[in-house]
Amino acid sequence: MPDDITIRRATADDSKRLTRLVRTSAAYRGDYAAMVDGYQVGGAYIEHHPVFVAVDGNDRVLGFYALLVDEAELDLAFVADSAQGLGIGRLLMEHMTGQARAAGLHAVRVVAHPPAEEFYLRTGAVRTGVLPPAGRIHWARPELRYDIA
Repeated sequence: MPDDITIRRATADDSKRLTRLVRTSAAYRGDYAAMVDGYQVGGAYIEHHPVFVAVDGNDRVLGFYALLVDEAELDLAFVADSAQGLGIGRLLMEHMTGQARAAGLHAVRVVAHPPAEEFYLRTGAVRTGVLPPAGRIHWARPELRYDIA
């Protein structure tokens, strides 16, 4: 992993870069493209929820996550295609569980993109079920949980 990585609280100024990361994610091509088509990580969303971004020494966005504290749910988690396999996702999930612990949460729910399930399992989540297809989402989605110690 590059040694110049910082995780910082995202600001509304990060909105365009985070939106671009979501919309260009290789994980959401083909059948899954409908999930991110037109998706926006808006400034108001970033200001309202704990959204944290991993950046390198040049402030290049490597990944981010959004934790919905009131719902105890990981809403978004993305790593840039160019940063896959560098440990950024693991670093973000460790940070997320620390934020959840600090917020007094005992568990964090994740409704995963099917190809991401293995990542969540490798980083400590446990599978709790499956959500059936609904609306624009025509595939079942794994439901997982991080237990916060």
